[in-house]
Amino acid sequence: MVTPKVKIVLDTDPGGDDSFAFLWLQSLAKQGLAEIVAVTAVDGNVHANYTFAAACKLLQLGGFPAVEVGRGVIGGSAKDDVEDAGAIHGADGMGNLSNTLPAPHQNYETARYSDDVLIEQLHAAPGEITLVAIGPLTNLAAAERKSPGVLNLAKEIVIMGGAFLHPGNITPEAEFNIAYDPEAAHLVFQRCTRLVIIPLDVTRRLIFTPEMAQQISAVNPDHPIAKFTVALCQFMVETAMAFRETGGRPGFLVHDAATLAYLFHPETLLFRRAQVEIETSGEWTRGKTIIDRRHSAKRGAAERLFH
Repeated sequence: MVTPKVKIVLDTDPGGDDSFAFLWLQSLAKQGLAEIVAVTAVDGNVHANYTFAAACKLLQLGGFPAVEVGRGVIGGSAKDDVEDAGAIHGADGMGNLSNTLPAPHQNYETARYSDDVLIEQLHAAPGEITLVAIGPLTNLAAAERKSPGVLNLAKEIVIMGGAFLHPGNITPEAEFNIAYDPEAAHLVFQRCTRLVIIPLDVTRRLIFTPEMAQQISAVNPDHPIAKFTVALCQFMVETAMAFRETGGRPGFLVHDAATLAYLFHPETLLFRRAQVEIETSGEWTRGKTIIDRRHSAKRGAAERLFH
């Protein structure tokens, strides 16, 4: 029996861990397991113009230059409450290595906006496309505002974001992807019915080490992907150690790759069903993801029972 390819739109803000997830997805596509329908760059780790360029270059590097890249809707960078993550990922979002990658064929100024790409693709194949969102949810919220109900046309939406029982990574209570645009996250979590959330509670355990990078490189040390992998790993390990992200273990956290683990290796994860709320106004908790862990009927249960 032939397993159908998973049709994926990747919403991403490369980003060191985004880049590794991006390369893994392209490998899965080459193996015939996934189809990359489109990539929607998002304003996040660095400004939207850098994430667009990075996405284009990663597609060139991986051999998928024909995949359309959407231009990110401006969200968090228009505010001043949360800084971007350039200090961790480099000014270009890619360990300051973007100049070593192929020049992109797509142009930021003429590219379609990401929300329009999302709307078109979801309407063209309702119930078939999986959205993998590994950055702030600005593009998804913009698409939903422009075309209400469109996100529920997705087969499912897999999000790397949030922290439930674990501390945040951008504030004591909040994870970066949610905190960078909490209003967008709030809208997506309120409107969508098929969400899968991969929070810091899971991803803080996923440490990619220099030894792993060398194992990848050993297959073909002269290949551009091998060289990029080793160099990006070296940069990310240095910043991860400086920010004490890995408890002193040399390596860095590949948060975003966990979304693909869910899709292609679901046996590695254990989930619980919950209503997720986003704090948008707290002075100290803005961007916090909240679930009700009490062993009692949850809010709204009575209304659903009697209507």
